[in-house]
Amino acid sequence: MIPRSFSDKSNIWLCCLLNLLFTLITKVRCTGQLIYAVNCGGEAHTDSYGIRYERDPLHGKIGTSSDYGKRLLIGRVPPNDYILYQTERYHTDSFGYDIPVNSDGDYVLVLKFCEVYFNAPDQKVFDIVLNGEHILIADLDIFDKVGRGVAHDEYIPFRVTKGNLIVNNEESEIGGGRIRVEFIKGNKDNPKINAMYVIKGTLEDVPRLPPIPAEPSTTEPEKEEPEIISKSRRPSGPKQPDPYTMDDSSLMLPIFIAIGAFIPLLFCLCKL
Repeated sequence: MIPRSFSDKSNIWLCCLLNLLFTLITKVRCTGQLIYAVNCGGEAHTDSYGIRYERDPLHGKIGTSSDYGKRLLIGRVPPNDYILYQTERYHTDSFGYDIPVNSDGDYVLVLKFCEVYFNAPDQKVFDIVLNGEHILIADLDIFDKVGRGVAHDEYIPFRVTKGNLIVNNEESEIGGGRIRVEFIKGNKDNPKINAMYVIKGTLEDVPRLPPIPAEPSTTEPEKEEPEIISKSRRPSGPKQPDPYTMDDSSLMLPIFIAIGAFIPLLFCLCKL
């Protein structure tokens, strides 16, 4: 059994190492030009990459803001950025945000999600559409992607050219200098979003979440079973008699024959 004091010190060292790791990871900055950033369902926040998220503009207007996720420690992000995934906006119908896009060029939309309520897949499933025409993600199931309490980001590159939006080689017209990202209600609970931002740049300009650590295998190595020889198996040669199981009467038979032959001979000698 590990002493309590030793266990506590080990936990402290582990936390320090994790914080150092995240500090080194977050030295990478967002190098694109920030166009729009919102902490959906929450207050303003500056993340570890220097991105400044504004307070949710839909506060008190559409849907429901929730901080239910504050009871969880969020995986894949440093503690400073937990809040981006602990707060969210959801709605019992489809809803969306209008994003200003005023100049031509390459852009990236980053959508941030975290499942903080359900404990199984196929409970919350919804679609995401851009500009009313482009299906960015169909049947998004956050839990199925990463599980509960783990950050998940979707990276959507797009281009603006002469007032038109191009996504996945599909084109649509931009009206009023704004594009709209929508979260579409399906038949599996309510659509939601935790946070989002748009930069002018490419995917190389966007900081990425670290990979999900692989879970250690819990399966034990198979034990080698002793070979069991079937009774019906034919032996490799003729069976040899066991000397310890032979009948004693078979050993005495020659003696009995000799005695039987000697008695008549002895009788004849006595007659003489």
